[in-house]
Amino acid sequence: MGNRQLAQRDQSVIWHPCTQMKDHECQAVTPIRCGQGVWLEDFDGKRYLDAISSWWVNLFGHANPYINAALRGQLERLEHVLLAGFTHEPAVNLAERLLELAPVGLSRCFYADNGSSAVEVALKMSFHYWRNGGQLQKTRFITLENSYHGETLGALAVGDVDLYKKTYAPLLMEVITAPSPDCYHREPGESWEAYSSRRFLELEHILAEHADEICAVIVEPLVQCAGSMRMYDPIYLSLLREACDRFGVHLIADEIAVGFGRTGTLFACEQAGITPDFLCLSKGLTGGYLPLSAVLTSDTIYRAFYADYTTQKAFLHSHSYTGNALACTAGLASLDLFGKEDVLNRNRELARLMGDAAAPFADHPHVAEVRQTGMILAIELVKDKLAREPYDWRERRGLAVYRHGLERGVLLRPLGDVVYFMPPYVITPEEIDLMAEVAFEGIELATT
Repeated sequence: MGNRQLAQRDQSVIWHPCTQMKDHECQAVTPIRCGQGVWLEDFDGKRYLDAISSWWVNLFGHANPYINAALRGQLERLEHVLLAGFTHEPAVNLAERLLELAPVGLSRCFYADNGSSAVEVALKMSFHYWRNGGQLQKTRFITLENSYHGETLGALAVGDVDLYKKTYAPLLMEVITAPSPDCYHREPGESWEAYSSRRFLELEHILAEHADEICAVIVEPLVQCAGSMRMYDPIYLSLLREACDRFGVHLIADEIAVGFGRTGTLFACEQAGITPDFLCLSKGLTGGYLPLSAVLTSDTIYRAFYADYTTQKAFLHSHSYTGNALACTAGLASLDLFGKEDVLNRNRELARLMGDAAAPFADHPHVAEVRQTGMILAIELVKDKLAREPYDWRERRGLAVYRHGLERGVLLRPLGDVVYFMPPYVITPEEIDLMAEVAFEGIELATT
């Protein structure tokens, strides 16, 4: 079996995610036979450096020996059992570990299948909490401009990226959208902290006006990933936590993309010293192996649902594969690796090397900004550097970078005209240099 044969079979049966399928008339899908570490290999033997962790999920490399061994052992014992009325060791162990590591005050773990599902759980829990307490007027949510929380209808409603949301607007609940603290728009000479603090004032005003009808504010801590990897200062989270407490509104932290070491700490909320009412986790939760998500919340939230059955206060949300034993085992093995390999300290050095490798991009005539938070680095391409005028989106400059990357053996998948690095944590200094070199070549080709 070669690349061409499998690609042809694929095109006759598979509808790919987040893809205009007609594009594949001129750019075939890339079949992958195997993976090892940061590398993927196709059926013709060509290798590709996975610079984006296969949509941000892979933490410790493909075919990680430790996670593989853990899954093989679990596979011989139990693959899955329903989590309604039953339980198993991997689910209990993982919940205990997550709650031990999470910000103080989170004491309950609710499992779901993926990131969007976790957001749905948090939204429903928050709404239902207020309803159980008799506050029926609390039915709305506040989200941030340029935010992204998933593709299911509830998650899509609380996002704000038109590319994904606009078509489905008639199906979605109405939300209140607050200005983003995204520091790309700060004034010349203005610090990230000053800009993020200034932007918070507008959200505070919204809370003051609408708190009585608001269930929760939902944010992506520190990095709005699908929203072009825009970043902001932790002070925003500190101010938001205090305001949510003051106005009696929940705080939902969507750490689906930024959790598990991506921002420099295990959880991004740690950098602000805050505990959200709901912490949504997925993607890196299983090290990139299997679908799983978790919503961590407090005993206060849990107790609002704990009552006699006849009160009808129970939270009846469910998924068939909730708490899957294999996925929980992968999650436990991934957490083991954080301790065994001092990952967070090593990541700080890798992040420094990524920053050094990308530093020359800042002088490129079509790069508006190079920004970085931990192991996430983004390079924003523009038509006019001084005016920060973007390219016409229809020109698809980022697609040219993607295609060049594949030719040179690096998987880059820009978000529009934002090229970014979010590699597995096992990447080497030499591989970082290669990643940056190929990205620079691609940007040169795409902007000339």
